[in-house]
Amino acid sequence: MNKIKVTLVGGGTGLSVLARGLRQYPVEVSAIVSVADDGGSTGIIRDQIDMPAPGDIRNVMSALSDVESKLESLFNYRFKKEEISGHALGNLMLAAMYDMTGDFALAVEELSVILNVRGTVIPSTNFSPKLAARMEDDSIIIGESYIPSVHQKISEVFLLPKDTIATPEAVQAIEEADIIVLGPGSLYTSIIPNLLPSGMKEALIGSEGTKVYVSNIMTQAGETIDYTASDHLQAINRHMGRNIFDYIIQNEKSMIPNLSGYYKEKGMSVVTSDKKALEDMGVSVLTHESLVSVDGGGAVRHNNDVIAEMIYDIALSEISTLQYRINKEQS
Repeated sequence: MNKIKVTLVGGGTGLSVLARGLRQYPVEVSAIVSVADDGGSTGIIRDQIDMPAPGDIRNVMSALSDVESKLESLFNYRFKKEEISGHALGNLMLAAMYDMTGDFALAVEELSVILNVRGTVIPSTNFSPKLAARMEDDSIIIGESYIPSVHQKISEVFLLPKDTIATPEAVQAIEEADIIVLGPGSLYTSIIPNLLPSGMKEALIGSEGTKVYVSNIMTQAGETIDYTASDHLQAINRHMGRNIFDYIIQNEKSMIPNLSGYYKEKGMSVVTSDKKALEDMGVSVLTHESLVSVDGGGAVRHNNDVIAEMIYDIALSEISTLQYRINKEQS
């Protein structure tokens, strides 16, 4: 039996956490990662070398590597001396491989082999685009790190240049996936940017794979304040031009008494599970008692093992249903 093909789409820490959880299952993981980040070490490297942002790619490679325990601390090690101060070693390694190959997707592929990465890590584009946002007042903000800082409602995001094309590998991973998972992560600056390169929208709409959104636990300052679960999906659907999701994995636990004061200070709240609106969109809502946890400091986290189990169960269910239909048609 062929392995189930799971394609993850996102960026930031959410994607690497999800990738780490899926490693224990007999699935073939492809991770399509945003490369529009322009902050910190990543921003400096992409400006100096004119390459796609390496930071999120680095995190996912670390999560899928067979030498993860040693690699994670090494890859994330930041130098403290002069010209290389603040740079993560993994970013420098990706920059070096890009300098050697002249092709970012190839650089990621070759470094993945060296690091024994179990799965395929794919940049959403092979170029170095800037992320821009049109705000509710029609102003335009350019720069992934600047968009949340203006604290205005976002109407849409887009890439500059607008004719940025997707990597063929990213398009293929969407087309061949049995299950496509978006999130968790920053809605407008980590998830949607992957869908903007030319070719991605068409691939996602045309894909027969089951499409799942893993909802954020909390709203995000500068991006999704006051958003419900359905608001998150509608934002993605607006950029796609149609409803695309089959499932949402959504927290339905009340955690307010235990939350850190940091969230209230930033205006962040638990994402409301507006089930009726989600069902009206044709989306099945899935949850789990242990989906999220609150640590001693009041910070909330997804349980990556639980999410991975839920995704694997969805995949098994959908594939067995499809196989039943094929057998029925052939009989």
